Amino acid sequence: MNSSRTLYQKHIDSHTVCNLDDQGHVLLYIDRQVANEYTSPQAFSGMREAGRQVWRPGATLAVVDHVNPTTPTRTATMPDAGGARQVSYFEENCRDFGIELFDVLDKRQGIEHVVAPEQGFILPGMVVAAGDSHTTTYGALGAFGFGIGTSEIEHVLASQTLVYKRLKTMRVTVSGRLGTGITSKDIIMALIENIGASGATGYAIEFAGPAIDDLSVEARMTICNMAVEAGARGAFMAPDDKVFAYLQSRPRAPQGELWEQAVAQWRTLRSDEGAVFDREVTLDVGDLQPMVTWGTSPDQAAPVGSQVPDPAAQPDLILRQGMQRALNYMGLEPGMLLSELSISHAFIGSCTNARIEDLRDVARVVRGKRVAAHVRAMIVPGSTLVRDQAESEGLAQIFLDAGFEWRQSGCSMCLAMNDDVLAPGDRCASSTNRNFEGRQGAGARTHLMSPAMVAAAAITGHLTDVRSFALEA
Repeated sequence: MNSSRTLYQKHIDSHTVCNLDDQGHVLLYIDRQVANEYTSPQAFSGMREAGRQVWRPGATLAVVDHVNPTTPTRTATMPDAGGARQVSYFEENCRDFGIELFDVLDKRQGIEHVVAPEQGFILPGMVVAAGDSHTTTYGALGAFGFGIGTSEIEHVLASQTLVYKRLKTMRVTVSGRLGTGITSKDIIMALIENIGASGATGYAIEFAGPAIDDLSVEARMTICNMAVEAGARGAFMAPDDKVFAYLQSRPRAPQGELWEQAVAQWRTLRSDEGAVFDREVTLDVGDLQPMVTWGTSPDQAAPVGSQVPDPAAQPDLILRQGMQRALNYMGLEPGMLLSELSISHAFIGSCTNARIEDLRDVARVVRGKRVAAHVRAMIVPGSTLVRDQAESEGLAQIFLDAGFEWRQSGCSMCLAMNDDVLAPGDRCASSTNRNFEGRQGAGARTHLMSPAMVAAAAITGHLTDVRSFALEA
């Protein structure tokens, strides 16, 4: 019998309180939870109605990020009455249950999946749950993060555990060296296009290979963040020296002797030699081109230099119908060149691509240039700390000089839950994670791509291969 285990199996085994049946259900211990104002109200109401207390208040970090305005001048006022009530109830719940809250005026505020890593709240080996599907982001740090529903949020608050079913395992081995202008966003978009939006359903993905090793920690977060768009319920990368260097200076990371002990343990967090995965996928990115979506699902993507595909060439009836519906919604015809699609908006932000490295990429593209006259271009940093760093590095002035709106942190136009909403028919180049119908506004059309690609589109006014720009190092 093979006793070798995958990294996923090690995480689940080490956090299993007890096995519940022979179908893979376990009672799983949850190290940390991140809460937001949008997905937590019903869970807290359930706690109040049952007369329960939060079992480990210090294991939950609360962040306002979904409904707050991102206007250039920060304000605590919520212009929408529903959003105002969500935020006030969130503040009330955190106060009454003893949970630390980063409200909109806190200098540490931002999008939860940006804030938690930059605070050192997420560490290798942890199991983390949150009421947001992109909790998979934390796999870049060697943690196991996954999204949960409202009733599960309540369960974690009350008991720090969840009833959980073990997943199958998939290893994605990424080889090759990325060319100039190609990013981790292009890697994950290429994978999703390759295996489909449900290709990893029921799986936890472990990303490995030399191309992954070469990436920065923030670039790895982009990949783990969007793994959920292929259906994955979790995504991993074995922690390495880059991860340890990223975490060492974080406010909540272990210090002194505890740090040394932690790193020694974290070095063991990798799949054993000979561990067997349920599925193996390989991806060579040596010839990868910048990717953009043409449809209304993240797997409806193609290299920017290609044409809008023809549904008639798709033999599968269901896929063919889905393609045609997407083209109808997006206002596209087969054979159109993607690089000639004019845009009205450019949005750089979200938990996928709004960290400092993303903003540096954007600055390299737009320095000394101007946004096209017909384009509204916005940059929403992932956190207030990222915003402050971009200003201290001079990036913000580059953006302003180029004609971008430089805004406060929040989820913003990624899901259009505040006043950052597109109008019907608007076409947006976006660094976000989802291009579903109505995601950025009813009738709005979204093309996903890397931040650098969004920047290039903002300057030219149409989808553009960023490699046509002279990119400075």
